[in-house]
Amino acid sequence: MKLSVIMPAYNEEASIREIIKKVQAVKIDKEIIIVDDGSTDKTREILTELSKKNKEMKVVFHKKNGGKSTAVRTGIEHATGDIIIIQDADLEYDPEDYYKLVEPIVSGKAKVVYGSRFYTKDKRPSLRNKYFWGTRTLTIMANVLYGAGITDEPTCYKVFDAKVLKSIPLKSKRFEFCPEVTAKVRKRGYKIHELPINYYPRTVEEGKKINWKDGVEAVWTLIKYRFVD
Repeated sequence: MKLSVIMPAYNEEASIREIIKKVQAVKIDKEIIIVDDGSTDKTREILTELSKKNKEMKVVFHKKNGGKSTAVRTGIEHATGDIIIIQDADLEYDPEDYYKLVEPIVSGKAKVVYGSRFYTKDKRPSLRNKYFWGTRTLTIMANVLYGAGITDEPTCYKVFDAKVLKSIPLKSKRFEFCPEVTAKVRKRGYKIHELPINYYPRTVEEGKKINWKDGVEAVWTLIKYRFVD
């Protein structure tokens, strides 16, 4: 089965070469779809250069920044694989986890798989970490509102049977892809299969872009899609 790796990118010149190299090293039949969401640094130039050397890569350029979820939706439109995984353009997540994440879909055990950063207690960060509390809030809401039964709702590593993901009408633009897709796969009756993954968090100073406003939007998204589609 072919894997489509969708990588939204916005001003990631510091990490884009390395993360592409890591994805390329994964020995799975795949295509890498990178959507540059209007970068203003050297990301676009780097992607143009790398795409000429790599047949696995497809690069789509947005003329202006539309938001991460907009870039993900563009990537889904261009995906031709049997399985789709979302990959951030930084180095917080480890592509070596692809092997175990796609296995439940390949074997027919699941249609949707999430890679959990907090699957076991020893993986959980300090209780002083604001991102951890944001994650906990969204996860609890997903479990209460949708019976998701998961430990990490906003994880980047979400893996789908391509037919399932492409059948879901997505409308999000900024960082709401995660809560929207979680809500909609659960409303359609799909169980979310979770597996533990590696995680190397970065700081705002290192380029992390999500903030408290995005957290509020994610909360609203989970509530909204409980009542509308």
